[in-house]
Amino acid sequence: MANNIHQIDLPKRVIVGSNILQDVGIHISELGLGKRVVIVTGSGITKSYGEEVKQVLVDRGFDVWTINVDRATMDEVERVVGIVREVRSEVIIGVGGGKAIDVAKYSSFLTSTSFVSIPTTPSHDGIASPFASIKDVSRPTSVRASTPNLVIADIEIISRAPRRHIISGCADLLGKFSAVLDWRLAHRLKNEYYGDYAASLALLSAQHIVKYSEWFAMKNIPKEAVRVLVEALISSGIAMAIAGSTRPASGSEHLIAHAIDVVANYPALHGEEVGIGSIIALYLHGRNWKKIKNVLKTIGAPTTAKEINISREQLIQALTIAHKIRPERYTILGENGMTIEAAENVARATSVID
Repeated sequence: MANNIHQIDLPKRVIVGSNILQDVGIHISELGLGKRVVIVTGSGITKSYGEEVKQVLVDRGFDVWTINVDRATMDEVERVVGIVREVRSEVIIGVGGGKAIDVAKYSSFLTSTSFVSIPTTPSHDGIASPFASIKDVSRPTSVRASTPNLVIADIEIISRAPRRHIISGCADLLGKFSAVLDWRLAHRLKNEYYGDYAASLALLSAQHIVKYSEWFAMKNIPKEAVRVLVEALISSGIAMAIAGSTRPASGSEHLIAHAIDVVANYPALHGEEVGIGSIIALYLHGRNWKKIKNVLKTIGAPTTAKEINISREQLIQALTIAHKIRPERYTILGENGMTIEAAENVARATSVID
């Protein structure tokens, strides 16, 4: 790193609690972000939450425009950017799940506007990170985006998310165990920058899912557990902001997940695919893959190819191309990846396939 300069851009304010949407205008005003706002939401129930946020802001004298997005694609980003520039918006608010927040934060980055993150589902760790997953930006990985100026995580709303989405968030966090191992490996073998504090923060997020796995195994997941998950997801995002990259949160397990998306066209939730990738990555590292697989089973996350709707052939193909997804990112997959035979042996050894 040139001159050992390391810039860290963190959220200015993070609010976690219940029934806190009505305070969004107060926080935006106190932070001096501006009065002209574009709200980006999804197309389902998140649209109603977006309307709620809009009404709160209008009542406080903000000028507000809303836009609904169906997918996290560059077409949607360009549509949002066009509206932001047309109305001269100062703030972009993402209200919803991964799609709305990713489109909002990348649009914010492209237009140099302030970004506010209001998640309605805990299925991923992009809530507070300065990276976005935009599906058709050259490759299926994360791109640099805005760090949120403000995060408002309403546990009352997030607790209503589908159970599958909550468990997906847990599985995404468990991937930090292999991500940090990969980061350390790249540091040792490639002299890549490694930040121990960011790595420790990411690991702490993962350890909380292990610690509270019995809560997440419950049929009705308690709100206390959802709060633990949300705070862990936020911490993981902040670890990425501190590191200046996705390294503490994304390693070979994410490359495998992205490869599955390439081979099978997004067959499952991102966190579910990461869970499968984590089992395989930890096996390759010779670490505690059985423990993590048991945790995934305990909380009801997929642990086999069949459970994420892909065939054994598709999984094996994904494993053989995973190292090509981000060739500049060194992981346990190495520079040449796995042969078909090796991929099949790993998948069988971990019982990801029969």
